[in-house]
Amino acid sequence: MSGLPLKDYSREGRLFKQRVTQAAVAVALLCGALGFRFFSLQVLEHEHYITLSRDNRVKLQPLPPTRGLIFDRNGVLLAQNLPTHSLEITPELVPDLERTIERLAQLLPIQEEDIARFHRLRQQRRRFDSIPLRVRLTPREVARFSVNRHLFPGADIQAKLLRNYPMGADTAHVLGYVGRINERELQTIDVSNYAGSTHIGKNGVERYYESRLHGTVGVQQVEVNVLGRVIRVLEEQPPIPGSDLYLSIDAGLQKEALEAFGEESGAAVAIDPQNGEVLALVSKPGYDPNLFVEGIPLKTYRALQHSPDKPLFNRALRGSYPPGSTIKPFVGLAGLETGTVGATHRKYCPGFYRLPNHSHRYRDWKKTGHGSTDLSKAIVQSCDVYFYDLAYQLGIDRMHDYLGQFGFGKPTEVDISGELGGLLPSREWKQRSRRAPWYPGETLIVGIGQGYFLATPLQLAHATAVLASGGKRFTPQVAAAERGPLQAAPLAVPPAMQPPVPVAEAEHWRDVIDAMVGVIEAPRGTARHIRSDAYRIGGKTGTAQVFTVGQDEEYEVEKIAKSMRDHALFVAFAPVDKPRIAVAVVVENGGHGGAVAAPIAKVMMDYYLLETAVPDA
Repeated sequence: MSGLPLKDYSREGRLFKQRVTQAAVAVALLCGALGFRFFSLQVLEHEHYITLSRDNRVKLQPLPPTRGLIFDRNGVLLAQNLPTHSLEITPELVPDLERTIERLAQLLPIQEEDIARFHRLRQQRRRFDSIPLRVRLTPREVARFSVNRHLFPGADIQAKLLRNYPMGADTAHVLGYVGRINERELQTIDVSNYAGSTHIGKNGVERYYESRLHGTVGVQQVEVNVLGRVIRVLEEQPPIPGSDLYLSIDAGLQKEALEAFGEESGAAVAIDPQNGEVLALVSKPGYDPNLFVEGIPLKTYRALQHSPDKPLFNRALRGSYPPGSTIKPFVGLAGLETGTVGATHRKYCPGFYRLPNHSHRYRDWKKTGHGSTDLSKAIVQSCDVYFYDLAYQLGIDRMHDYLGQFGFGKPTEVDISGELGGLLPSREWKQRSRRAPWYPGETLIVGIGQGYFLATPLQLAHATAVLASGGKRFTPQVAAAERGPLQAAPLAVPPAMQPPVPVAEAEHWRDVIDAMVGVIEAPRGTARHIRSDAYRIGGKTGTAQVFTVGQDEEYEVEKIAKSMRDHALFVAFAPVDKPRIAVAVVVENGGHGGAVAAPIAKVMMDYYLLETAVPDA
């Protein structure tokens, strides 16, 4: 016992008191820090956290405007907004996205293309944005999901208006279509005004008048629960709907023209010469624009894109064709107005033409020739030799400058997106683009609408309207009236008048117009079989070569593939004394304009002038 050390109770007591004091100080400091933090949260930062709390409870939601409707000149609905339901997912609220999609696919028919579109859109959106997985749900599918809604957090049914085109392919190349906004478009649009909007005009009228059709975005303040679902609307600033557009297009005329083409491909344009209104703009074949609204399946798009019929190609605005003999009235007028020839000037046609000191023969379509020919006979019977000689006398410079006044060689600036300007060749153009001089033989070829000369069906219709009206020029226009959201009645869109084509002598214009009447009414007129007893027509047939026939070769249609046959063209206006309609028709690889294109124009003029049909209500 004596060997064991004795405890120092006094020292242990002091050590214990020291530790207790240290612990008490530490607890006091921690309590002080905690109290200060409480004070800071409750007093100093009260407003900040109240705001955050309110933001978690109250959300601002954009309200996309309702897109304006589009009607034809008679009130026929061409573009509308139909209610539809879509299944949408907010990625931020979904714990396992892939698993959720798999389970949804067991509940609803969801295709691989739906999933691919979802992931594509997901790359373009924010995580808290709602992204459609399946669109255009049926009422049965909506009900099936609704009863299982609790099993899919972050997924919900959204009701929206979806663009629809009742006439489908019939108006596709006029209206265009709307589609989902892509990243490139996000760089150019007013993002604040498109908050909540998912679609934008992609081409045609939908794109050209996007700013008027879209409207102005609204906003609403909503209260949400912890799951982010809306409980109630606290405050709302409604959106301003887009304006409704009334087009000059006649839906019935549009349909008649398409049916008149039958199985042929091509384009037709009709214009009112008195104001430039576009009455019909047809490109066949077409496509269903409704396929593009919510994203066209890749397989379907590739089939359209690679189809040999080119249904996506707008032939009326972008098809560049040699105008062929339809250009002869304009060349003839150039000869008269410049004093190069007179109306009674005659040229002997043996069936071919030679340039001075050259042996090459420029052939006429009629092997035996037309004999002694003046301007009227040359237009009525479409004598090539007369116009070879006239083009040579005019020269390419004067011919280029005069034809340019009718709109050839440049876009007409019609209010539809995507127009091309064709090609009116000149010395300067060839030197710039081909690095080569201009040759006299090329002038002859341009004089009959071949060679480098290219024009769109819209340009041909526009030029014909200018000629028919005695030189009055209007920019072709499809928008006839507009009705804003606060307007009771549509307001007319005024015609866009351009400086007229100078008229040196009114009699010259009458000479050419009389000759165009002879094309229809003369015994040897190239379109005599479309003569009407109800009204008088002035017109000109045309046949444009797709490839060049050799000097000693014959054009035998039976031995030539359909895709290499001549294009058939026809331009016309009626009634002659006070024209109400000017028409241009191009039938691809159709052969002779008088036999194939002229009857289509006749159907269009009969419908519009005689009102033989009533547009679908």
